[in-house]
Amino acid sequence: MKRYLILEDGSSFPGEGLGATIISTGELAIQTANFGYQEALTDPTNAGKILFFTTPMIGNTGINAIDYESVNPTVKGIIANDVATNISQSSDFQDLDSFLKEKNIPAIFNVDTRALVHRLMNEGTVKASIMDTNDEHAFDQIKALVLPKNKSATVSTKNAYAAPNVGKTVAVIDLGLKHSMLRELSLHQVNVTVLPYDATPVDIENLRPDGIVISNGPGKPEEVMHSLKPSLDTYYGKYPILGIGLGFLVLGDYLKLELVDLPQEFNGINYPVIEQNSNQIWQTAMDIDQLVLPESVQINMNQEYFDLHTELLAGYTLEKKKLIATAFNPEGAPGSLDAVKIFNQFLDMME
Repeated sequence: MKRYLILEDGSSFPGEGLGATIISTGELAIQTANFGYQEALTDPTNAGKILFFTTPMIGNTGINAIDYESVNPTVKGIIANDVATNISQSSDFQDLDSFLKEKNIPAIFNVDTRALVHRLMNEGTVKASIMDTNDEHAFDQIKALVLPKNKSATVSTKNAYAAPNVGKTVAVIDLGLKHSMLRELSLHQVNVTVLPYDATPVDIENLRPDGIVISNGPGKPEEVMHSLKPSLDTYYGKYPILGIGLGFLVLGDYLKLELVDLPQEFNGINYPVIEQNSNQIWQTAMDIDQLVLPESVQINMNQEYFDLHTELLAGYTLEKKKLIATAFNPEGAPGSLDAVKIFNQFLDMME
């Protein structure tokens, strides 16, 4: 079935429909990972986005039980150059088409993704729709679309829950938490309680935590700062705090660092950062649209991580204040495990 990806500027890209047959609208986002499509489309950080993949083919490894980042994906659609429709006949794997139908996610393949990338490389937020036609009425609909705010509120847990273990106790504030982050904390023997994005200082204090994690997630820091500021005012410098992704941006905003919009959102696994003290380069995964302007830093940082593409600050450590913030995902998933030692540094802070 022929379907169209249409953009708010009036351009359209034809292709073949896959998955759910619904009409869907959202924010178009380039996904540069060459593997890990299941993690990307189930990552809550991608809530409200229509992901288009630059890798030539997706779907060839199917969907498995291990690589979910959330049980119910919140992406608005998928665009691909090609999709593998035949996979191993094994009960351990589900083909991509049936998965997308089950989760009510539309997709289009046989799209000229190379032309789409060139078209969007220097664009900011672009509204897009997956539709059956590309007539004038369709373009009127996309122009009238208002993108939702505070997407963290829609993907965050509504109720606190535990992920028990035997080690240090950590309160995780869920702004769009990935399963792989919980898995990594568990592997480090951390006893976790996950709290909603609007958890109060009392909610945190009742857990008597050894540390606090502010998770990655979708949206802008100003959309969640009103909920997080009371807890940061109470616990900054008292408990070790690790902020990742959106948590990195929240901490940067709280510390009055200047956040700079990226020319194109980083959404993939091929973003190298350099660790200042050792000059070691890590290959990292990021889902973020802002980094920190180094010239705006007026506080003494013990460790800094710079993005090699832009030379902007992508992470830092404040030992006296017991704080670590990274724009990149230390757990990868998908991506390398170069930065997983960030969790070790966080554990050391809790000792």
